[in-house]
Amino acid sequence: MKSKRVIVGLSGGVDSSVAAYLLKKSGYEVIGVFMKNWHDETVTISNECPWIDDSNDALIVANKLKIPFQTFDFSKEYKKKIIDYMFSEYENGRTPNPDVLCNREIKFDIFLETAVALGADFIATGHYCIKKEYNHGNNKKIFKLFSGVDNEKDQSYFLCQLNQKQLSKSLFPIGDYTKKDVRKIASEQGLITAEKKDSQGLCFVGKVSLPDFLQQKLKIKKGKIILINSGHKMYGIERGKSPEALSQEFNYVPSDGIKIGEHNGAHFFTIGQRKGLGVGGYSKPLFVISLNVDDNIIYVGEGKNHPGLRRMGLKMKTDKINWINSDFQKLNLKVLARFRYRQKLFKATLIKKTKNSYLIFEKPQTAISAGQFAVWYIGNELIGSGLIE
Repeated sequence: MKSKRVIVGLSGGVDSSVAAYLLKKSGYEVIGVFMKNWHDETVTISNECPWIDDSNDALIVANKLKIPFQTFDFSKEYKKKIIDYMFSEYENGRTPNPDVLCNREIKFDIFLETAVALGADFIATGHYCIKKEYNHGNNKKIFKLFSGVDNEKDQSYFLCQLNQKQLSKSLFPIGDYTKKDVRKIASEQGLITAEKKDSQGLCFVGKVSLPDFLQQKLKIKKGKIILINSGHKMYGIERGKSPEALSQEFNYVPSDGIKIGEHNGAHFFTIGQRKGLGVGGYSKPLFVISLNVDDNIIYVGEGKNHPGLRRMGLKMKTDKINWINSDFQKLNLKVLARFRYRQKLFKATLIKKTKNSYLIFEKPQTAISAGQFAVWYIGNELIGSGLIE
């Protein structure tokens, strides 16, 4: 019987290296591919984001494992689908998650299509998550996605926008392993990536600050920083118990607070941001609690427990919700949720309505940013996700 062909996305890191090793050990025909995404010398410090070194490491790993290797250049697609989208979202005062988008639009879309065209039965990555196949009646299969066994490294959040077709063609060989196990395997096999540090965030930004990166396209525009007192009367007003009321943001005007400084553009900031404000002299750190990109105003509050940071719910467009397991599309669903990677899961109720859907929290949550993805689980199964409005 002919072996199934798997094309592994070799990033030059330890996780994908071990994924390729495990697949070959299991009897698959394995091909390694390095994906070159967007790289711009004008914003990327190359020695802090050594994609050439990463590509070389991936090649060395492929040679060590005795598997074929090649490079796919998705630079044009990445710029169009990820970079341009990022600029647009920040310009509108939203905070996009490029990692989630890269998986949905590049790795499990363009890369997957290219791999299938080359005769691959599956693609594989070094994500810490688990996929399982179930019979769903009438000989129909359903693919479920679960958290990886290593709670510290679980990356199911980043795969929250995948669909059944994408999951059916994807393998995650290291989901049942801890990071410590993965490094041990790499070391035992003599892989060059065994002790290599994990990459931090999206490589194209490198060590350049996000404002510096965004200034390549978004212009500096001086505006006011307004401090809102935590004892403002608006915080004492009962807002109601409906999902709409519980998920509503506070709307500020300059007269609600006092001007304490200036910034270089509201579009360079995000809700919950602490660093980069350039204003000192307060007993507690200042946090961004609201942005108005139209008027170019940043509203800040003193301390991480400022009421302007805390809400009891969030809103999503119902037609933009992605159900990985559609069996749970109920009007009201008790779930565990998060809206940031590595955020501790919290109890919530998903309330589905025709136009908008809501995640209502059991306890208040802080720093909810439009443009991010909220995800929800039943146990350790990732059920679905939605774009925060």
